[in-house]
Amino acid sequence: MRTDDIRATARRTLVVIGVTLAAAVVLLLAYLTRRVLAWVGLAVFVSVALDPVVSWLERRAAWLRRSVATLLVYLAVVALLSALAAAVAAPLTRQLAQLVDHFPHLLQQVRQGDGPLGHLLARARVLDYLVRHEHQVRAAIGRIVGPASSILLGAASAVFGTITVFVLSFLMVVQAPRVKAAVLDRAPPAQREWVRGVGIRCAHAVTGYVSGNLLISLIAGALSWVALALLDVPYSSLLALLVALLDLLPLVGATVGAVIACSAAFLRSTSAGVIMIVFFVVYQQFENHLLQPLIMSRAVQLSPLTVLIVVLVAAELGGILGALVAMPVASILRTIGCEVWANRRALRPGPRTRWPPRPGEGGPPHGTNERGG
Repeated sequence: MRTDDIRATARRTLVVIGVTLAAAVVLLLAYLTRRVLAWVGLAVFVSVALDPVVSWLERRAAWLRRSVATLLVYLAVVALLSALAAAVAAPLTRQLAQLVDHFPHLLQQVRQGDGPLGHLLARARVLDYLVRHEHQVRAAIGRIVGPASSILLGAASAVFGTITVFVLSFLMVVQAPRVKAAVLDRAPPAQREWVRGVGIRCAHAVTGYVSGNLLISLIAGALSWVALALLDVPYSSLLALLVALLDLLPLVGATVGAVIACSAAFLRSTSAGVIMIVFFVVYQQFENHLLQPLIMSRAVQLSPLTVLIVVLVAAELGGILGALVAMPVASILRTIGCEVWANRRALRPGPRTRWPPRPGEGGPPHGTNERGG
């Protein structure tokens, strides 16, 4: 082997090793900073969802600066969330206090096998299993609950993360025009309109999904509360809030919330449980065939199989947060992929006519002589 070939092989080997080590370092850094990256990603989605509102306000009130318009929108969002929290805080607090007061009596019924829950657990032989494996159950509960310091640390981290997401998203919305201009300046002049169109479609996909999903979850929680309250199911406000929160998760969230609400209704009475099953079946058809097409307005054009696979993979990688952002990310990737593919096909030159033809390929093109004139 010649010296030049040996040097080329060694160079290629070093390049492969360097790229592999760099990829490993990047993955390690991403794993170590996964919490911060999750906050940044969530802030991106919040900023993309609120940027159209800020831009609309900026156009309507041209005398407002971008930062002032962003501040007004965020204050309006905080006020709306505070109003919703205040509207449900009173019944939630009352029912939570009732649950805490009634818990010792409920626990006594479970131990004695009395009451709806006690009869159900006794019939399923759950109590016998708990008695036989008391030490294992206590150890498992201790591992799940953990020390009080860990719970307080997790709550403080959640509060700090929420504040961080709001601050990051606020700054992203304020700097959005500069970021867009910088991206367009770095794009080739012939591709700037295409890049701008792709960005607008991606933003519409995220905004449509976020706003539509929030509205559908609100409708699901409100209708569930009405049904549970009419049937006099205990803790209807807590159950309706749980249904609304779980409905934010694509595909599986609504089913899990329905199972929990129906189980609570069955503890009230068999007829209440059957009525809640019928209610959720009817509502699911109403949501799938009317609310989803009407509210989402084709914001996320993905097949149900793709949705399920994307949600499962994202939930495995990022937990609940991954499941929440899986659909917008998949929609953005789909939009970019389709636009890139369509752009490449549009820029690809058509088949060239070879002249003179090879033997057996036919005569000259129509309207030409033998010399191509």
